[in-house]
Parts: sequence; structure tokens; C-alpha cells
Amino acid sequence: MAADWEEIRRLAADFQRAQFADTIQRLSERNCIEIVAKLVEEKKLDVVHTLDGKEYVTPAQINREVRDELYMHRGRINVVDLQKIINVDLVHVESRASEIAKSDKGTQIILGQLIDETYLDRLAEEVNDKLQEAGQVNIAELCKTYDLPGDFLTEELNSRLGREIQGQIDQYNRGVIFTQAFLSRHKACICGLFSAITRPTQINNLLNLYGFQENLMYSVLEELVKCGRLKGSVVGGRQDKAIYIPDIYSKTQSSWVESFLKQNGYLEIEALTRLGIPDPVSYIKRRFKSSKLLFLKSACVGRGIIDQLEASVEETISSATWVDLQPMIPSSLSEEDVGILLNEVLRGMNVQSSARLLSTCVVSEKFITGCIALFDDIMQQKAQKEVKNNPVFLITEDDVKQASVLLESSASSKKDKRDERRKKASEGSGSVKGGGGGGGNAREIRIRKSKKKGRREDDSDEETTHTSQGRNKQGDVPFLSVEEIMEVLGEKVCDSSEEMLQELAEQIQRPLSKMYQEVVSAAFMSTSSAGAGGSRKKNMKDLQEEINNLYNNIRLFEKGTKLFSDETQATIAKHVLKTVCTDATNVLLSFVAAEHMTSDSSTAITSEIRLKILAKLSDEVKSPLMKLHNSLNGKAIEDFLSCLETSAEECGLLLKKGDKKRERQALFVHRQALLEQLRDTEDPALVLHLTSVLLFQNITHCMLHAPGRCVPHIIGFLQSKIPEEQHKLLSQYQSLVVKQLVVQGHGMEKKSSLGEGAQESPAVSDDVEGLQKELHSLTSDIKDIILSQRKPSVTE
Repeated sequence: MAADWEEIRRLAADFQRAQFADTIQRLSERNCIEIVAKLVEEKKLDVVHTLDGKEYVTPAQINREVRDELYMHRGRINVVDLQKIINVDLVHVESRASEIAKSDKGTQIILGQLIDETYLDRLAEEVNDKLQEAGQVNIAELCKTYDLPGDFLTEELNSRLGREIQGQIDQYNRGVIFTQAFLSRHKACICGLFSAITRPTQINNLLNLYGFQENLMYSVLEELVKCGRLKGSVVGGRQDKAIYIPDIYSKTQSSWVESFLKQNGYLEIEALTRLGIPDPVSYIKRRFKSSKLLFLKSACVGRGIIDQLEASVEETISSATWVDLQPMIPSSLSEEDVGILLNEVLRGMNVQSSARLLSTCVVSEKFITGCIALFDDIMQQKAQKEVKNNPVFLITEDDVKQASVLLESSASSKKDKRDERRKKASEGSGSVKGGGGGGGNAREIRIRKSKKKGRREDDSDEETTHTSQGRNKQGDVPFLSVEEIMEVLGEKVCDSSEEMLQELAEQIQRPLSKMYQEVVSAAFMSTSSAGAGGSRKKNMKDLQEEINNLYNNIRLFEKGTKLFSDETQATIAKHVLKTVCTDATNVLLSFVAAEHMTSDSSTAITSEIRLKILAKLSDEVKSPLMKLHNSLNGKAIEDFLSCLETSAEECGLLLKKGDKKRERQALFVHRQALLEQLRDTEDPALVLHLTSVLLFQNITHCMLHAPGRCVPHIIGFLQSKIPEEQHKLLSQYQSLVVKQLVVQGHGMEKKSSLGEGAQESPAVSDDVEGLQKELHSLTSDIKDIILSQRKPSVTE
């Protein structure tokens, strides 16, 4: 018993020691967490903490659970759903899922979803069931159904074609899979449909009507046409305007075109378009390669018609008569095509020098010469009468043996006007009738509205026409009008239309007038040769004064030109060269022509006459004057002034540059002339032109000789230099002037298109009347801008 108790006491002591030992080595939960965290930090332990903080999970366990969940979800699960199930951070789930996708060959991540091979196999089986039931499936619709990207789904389904999926993919549209039975049914429908077509049909309409798959239909149709099952062709490729043309229609079409060309000798482009030929010109060139057809605007003509026309023209030239080709030309051709056809015929025959084309008639030159000869007697009688009725004025020096005859209608009145202008020039005064003015001795000019066909006029775009040019038109003695010539021709040209007679009369009127001038000149020379010595002598002093005044005015105009931009400077400089500079050149050449006894000095001097005069001069005088003539076509006034100084010196004239007093006097006289004209005129465009030029001179103290097209530039220059109210008034008046010109231009164009007897429409008439009233109400205000200012004295 004692031993037992001893044993019990020993065991109790051991138990007590054991209890004390356990208390020393026990760890708390916090200590365990710190120990695990330390191990993880030192990378001696690889575990993942769960989101609820109660467990640690190893990566191997995560992999196992991911695979288990993927299997439970039949091969497809979202990574976000996995994170909720496994209860760890999403980063660890995505990392494990990526490792599984890399290590497992049949597993991959698509759009954040883990998908394995078994799911894709089941998907392919489902697609195959749908394909066999419907005949075709669209991959785009499958993408919406299964929520998968198109490229991925197309690749996976394409790899299973012939195994899980019994079908084939469309070669032209990779987004469609169909079965062979569907293709055969589709092919049979297309073959039957197009076999029944007998006329050109737009394929797009058939697609909408029968619901065919577009790319498949084009593929099958091309295959059927290529193998010869369908007799026809597809025009337009695979576009919306693609057309199927059956061979039976093409043969009928070609037969009609060939028979029409053979019977009539021409083809209309519009007729081929109505037949359904999309590009008629290309079709004709391709179909009739060997035929030499002449293509016009709206038709093409065969060789038969051209040969017939050429034969008629040859006969006309050889017999020196005329022929109307209208009966040989198809009546359906337009006037433009008829003109092109006849011009091509004459050009091809190279007979332009021996025949002329008048409308649809061809007239030989010999016939025209004969028509001109009919007027010889009339010309002589009329010339003698002209010599008796009109006085003759000869311009010669005392020692000139041969006189040059001045031919002008109303000669006495024009002589008085010229003498009056020269008298005013010697006294330092001038008369200006144009917007730009001519300065102290500028020749009388007038502004004429010039309207070119097909172009509207710019703001008050008037061109100043000098009387030297006006005399060229008025100075020639007229012969006969077109109507009078037609009356004479009517007796010889029988069976001709009125249009042909009128065109023939217009053709010969100019040569008849030229011949008549020569006849009249010869008659004047014969009757006035005895009295040539008593003709008026050229006053050298007057000429010297006139040239000097023109020279100084040009210098003053150049000074005003330099205040504008380069482009506007060039426009104004050209205008000065064509007007005042041309006047100075003509005055100098007139003097030289009289000195050298050239007959051209008596007529109005134009560019051609200047060249004729220069050709008759000696080389010593000719060289500087030729440079002066050429400088008129340049762009710089400085070059002209330099040439004028050289030419005047060569002719024995001394050019003096005006002093300040003379320049002030020229400015004053120029301004007074413009003011006088401004008071007298009521034309809105001219009022605007004169007001702008006068304002410019008042502000800059520079003379300006500018064309009407530069008025907007002058107003723009004045913007910052005149009161704002005046500038607004000028701008408003300018816009009204432009509007009036545009409305009048529309009315005239419409009236000319309707005929000479047509009346203006009420709308156009009302617009013009309203604009005129508004312009009339502002005209006095515009004039007052200048006329209300204090008149400066000559000394100022």
C-alpha cells in the first residue's frame, strides 16, 4: 500500500509538473498569426489569407478548387464568380486561373471567363443542331447568343467543321456557315430564277424580293455563268447597281443597233440609253471598232453621211456656188451637233481657204468674190456722193508736197471740237467726262458701261473710252447696212433662206466697208490734191504745250496710284496706260506721221495704225517710238514716261516737269471739272465713281485716274480717313449700285433669251423701279459729301 501511495504521489508530482510545463509553452491566436505572417514574409511559407480572415489557403488548394468549380459549371465560369466561391482575393484567383489556362491545353480565358475544351465541344454540337435544322447559321447571331467574341467563335467553329459541325463556311462571307443541302437548294432557286429572266434586271431588287443571301448569291451566279449554265453576263460587279443581262436581250439589242445604223447612218446616244445600255459611247466604240464613226455631243455619225456631205462640198467648190447641207443631215441632230459635224467635214477636207460655212450652208470663196463684185458700181456712186456732201480737211506743213486726207463723217463739227480741246490744253484747262478725269490737258473722255456676255458687271465697272478710239468707229464713212446688202444679194442668190442671206451679208459687210473706205479715200485724194497747199499748218507751239500737259498729268496720276496695294496699283496703271498714255502716244505719232508724209496720220490712230506708221519711219526715229508703243502694253507707268522722254527728245520736243504752282493749278482744274460733271450727272454708278475720286483727291491731294472696277478699293482706302457716317453712306450706295446692275443684267439676259420683242417680267420691273427710287433718294446725299465742302482756291 505504501508503495502504491508512493507511486500515486509521484504521479501527482509529475502531473503537477506537466501542468506547469504546459502553461509555459502554450501560444495565443495572435502569436500564431504573427508567426505565420513572419514565415510568409520570409517566403518560408506560401499561403493565402481568406477574405473572412479565419483561414489560410495554399495555392495548390486554390488550383484544386478552381478546377473543381470549372467542372461543376460544365466547363465555363466567370473569374469574378470564382472569387466569391473560393473566398480569396481576386488577384490570387486570376493568377491561379491564368496558370491553369497556360498549363492545361484545352483551357483558356476569354472575356474574363475560364473556358475548357468540353464546353466548346458541347457548343459545337448545339451549333450543328441549329445548322442542320435551319440550313445556315450566322456567327454574328451566335456571338450574341453565347456572349463570345466573333473572332474566337469563328476560329473555334472553323476548326470543328467536318467533325462536330457538318457544314461549310462561306468563302466570301466568313460569318456564315451553311450545309451542302442548303447550298444545293439555294443554287437551284438562283438557277431557275435567272433562267426565266429575258431583260436586264437589277440584282439588288431580286435580293430584296426573294431574300437570298447576298454574297452567296453572287458566288453561285458567277459560277453558273462561268460554267455556261446561265446564258448571260453580270455588269457592275458586286455593287448595288449590278445588273444581270441575258444573252437573248443582248443579241436583240445588238441587232437593233446594227440595223438602225445601217439604215439611217447615225446613232443617238439617248436612244441607246433608253434601250438599257449603261455606257452608250463605250458600247459603240467596242461594238463598232472597225467603223470610222464621228462622235458628236448627243450622237455619232457613220461614214455614209460624211461621204455624202464631202461630195456636196467638193461639187460646190468646183462649180463656185453654194449648197444647203441641211437636207443631208439627220433631223434629230441638235444645232450644236450640226455645227460640229459640218466643221469636222470641212476640216477633214482641208478646204477652209476655198469655202466658208454659213449656218448649214457651204459657200465657195469664188461665189463670195462674185457677190462682192456686185457692189462695185454702187460703191463708186456712193463714194462720189460722199465726196460732194462732206468737206475735206488736210493736215500738212507748208513744204509738204503730198497731203494726207482726214476722213470723218460730220467733219466740220469734229474739227471744231478738236480745236477747242487744243485751245483749252494750251490754257491749262481740261474737260473731263469720265470717272477718272484727264487732268489739266486730258482729252475728252466718256464712261461707257461695257457688258461682256456670260459675266456680270462689277461695282460700277465702266471703261473709259477716249474720243480717239471713238473717232475710229465714227470716223469711217459707212457703206451699206446688212439689210441693204441682203436686198442686193437676193437678186443673185436664188432659192436661199433668209438666215443664209443674212449670214452672207454679215460676212461680206466688213470687206465691203474696207473697200469702200479705199474708194472714198481715192476720191478725196483726187479732188483735193490741188488745194492741199492751203491746208491748216500744225502749230508746233500747241503741240509742245499739249505733250507737256499730258506728260505732267501722267506723272500726277502715277503719284496717286502709289497709295494703293500692288494689285490695285497694277489695275490703275494699266488703265492709265490705255487712256491718257495712249493719247500722248497718238499725239506724238500724229505729228511724226505728218512730218514724214504718211497717209495714216489722217485717220484715227489704233494699235494697228501705229505699227503701220512706225513701219514707214526711218530706223533712227522708229526705235524710240517703237519702245514707246510697246510700253503701252506693259504694267509700269515709269517705263512709259522714260520712253516718252526719249521719244520727245528724238522728235525735237522738250518735256518740262511742272513746278509746284503748276501742279496745284492742274489739281484745281481737274477737281473743278469733276465737280461740274458730278453736278450734271444723275447716273448712280457715275455719281459713286466721281464722289470716290473727289474724296480721294481732297484727302491725299493727289489726282487719280482709275477704272470703275477700282471704286470698291478706293472706298476701302477712304474708310479710315473720312467720317464713319460718310463711309457707311458710300458703302450702302455702292451695294445698291451693284444690286441694280445685277437686276438689270438678269432682265437683259432673260429678254435676249426670249427674243427682241419680249417684255420684262413684272417682278424684274418692280425690282428695278424700287432700286431706282432708293438710289434716287440717296444720290443727293452722296453728292452733298463733296458739293457741300468749301471750294479750295488755286493757291490752296
